[in-house]
Amino acid sequence: MNAITETQRPPATADNRSALYTLMTVWFFWSFVAASNGILIPLFKAKFGLSQTQAQYIDFAFYAAYFVGSVIYLLVSASLKTDILNRIGYKNGIIYGLLISAVGTLMFYPAAELKSYALLLSGLFIVGLGFSLQQTATQPFMIALGDPATGAQRINLGGAVNNLGGTIGPTIVSLAIFGSIAADAAANASVESVKVPYLIVGALFLALALFFRVSKLPRITNDEEVEVGTGVLKYPQLILGMIAIFVYVGVEVTIGSNLGEYLAETRNLTSSQISPFVSLFWGSMMIGRWTASIPNFDLSLTTKRILMFVVPFVAFGIVLGVTAISGSDISVMYPYAICVLVVIGAFFASDEKPVRTLLIFTGLGGLAMLIGLLTTGDVALYAFISGGLFCSVLWPSIFSLGTAGLGKYTNQGSAYLIMMILGGAIIPVIQGKVADTIGIHNSYAVALLCFGYLFFFGFRVSQVLRKQGIDFDQAVKPAKGGH
Repeated sequence: MNAITETQRPPATADNRSALYTLMTVWFFWSFVAASNGILIPLFKAKFGLSQTQAQYIDFAFYAAYFVGSVIYLLVSASLKTDILNRIGYKNGIIYGLLISAVGTLMFYPAAELKSYALLLSGLFIVGLGFSLQQTATQPFMIALGDPATGAQRINLGGAVNNLGGTIGPTIVSLAIFGSIAADAAANASVESVKVPYLIVGALFLALALFFRVSKLPRITNDEEVEVGTGVLKYPQLILGMIAIFVYVGVEVTIGSNLGEYLAETRNLTSSQISPFVSLFWGSMMIGRWTASIPNFDLSLTTKRILMFVVPFVAFGIVLGVTAISGSDISVMYPYAICVLVVIGAFFASDEKPVRTLLIFTGLGGLAMLIGLLTTGDVALYAFISGGLFCSVLWPSIFSLGTAGLGKYTNQGSAYLIMMILGGAIIPVIQGKVADTIGIHNSYAVALLCFGYLFFFGFRVSQVLRKQGIDFDQAVKPAKGGH
């Protein structure tokens, strides 16, 4: 794993937390923009006359950029015979990524003026390209701020902020584009309605880049002799992790991105009316990640157990509050509290152990998709949406397990994992194609198959790591009290 010298490591826990909280700010925008794609998909489908498959090109452009960005990073590192992030530092990597993303959002203005779907997709691609660099720098940075075995907990903390952005993003963007949730708001909107909202997002990216420029983050790099190239691919945990990241991001994105079409067919909702349910899906991610972040705080065991019940419902309350502010009826969402109770039980059963967490959450995710496929109405809708609850903690577990034991290859392994965010580009298009063939409801069988692989990954990667003398479930123990 990353070896960090004393001069590179922040000198005190308080400094560690200060750096961690600074890094968390960038997570907000990743999900804010990604979740808002769920609003753009039905809007562009209607205005450009697209099929469901063609509408999913929005996610394809956005998430394919992660793959392309990682390939560029690896090729440049190989040609210069040095790891780029190790040379410029994680902090500068984040700043450059923010500037690239700002360029992408600013492209929405001319694209909307020209009513060019291709140019709009190009703007999203550039935003994703910047996100690729940001994530490649941020993930190992956060893991390096403490014990690698508890890296998943720190990434979960970033994920908690990430999905706050995902929860409010669809509502804010929807109101900014449509002005209201009325059914005729979608009919009255045009492609040009996206110009101002995305100009504002671009300005925020520039402001965040300036914030990181003046922030006092420690310079953390790998002090081993860093190697570039394909040598890292000899580690089976990385290969398994790459496939798992591909599938995980794919299932997370495809559930939310095809939700608009599902609501249109099953509830006759227009693109201006779907934001409450899109927010509920991404809010489900927030519920899970906020709960998973509790171990990061110095609290007694009793307090933590109480918070395990309180925090999920506070997060659920925020989702309901955001929905109420938009003018939607929140009473229809009350039954979703049952799903929240299920995920609370899953956290207690997981016992803060990465592998056990993977097995329990992927198993429940698969069960939720199966229930959705076998039922209709509210039960099916909330079963599909609850996929967000069970996806919520998978990324940090997969990332930590996939990079475990890589040593001097850690940055390269991180880039390979970020590359596989490509799943968010491919799997939604596959589901879109399946939906065009057998219907949107039955197309959620794609999500069921994804959870099936992720469940297998949990078993297999634990076997691989134990052979290398690494057992995170043995190393990570629940806190017995405050420090």
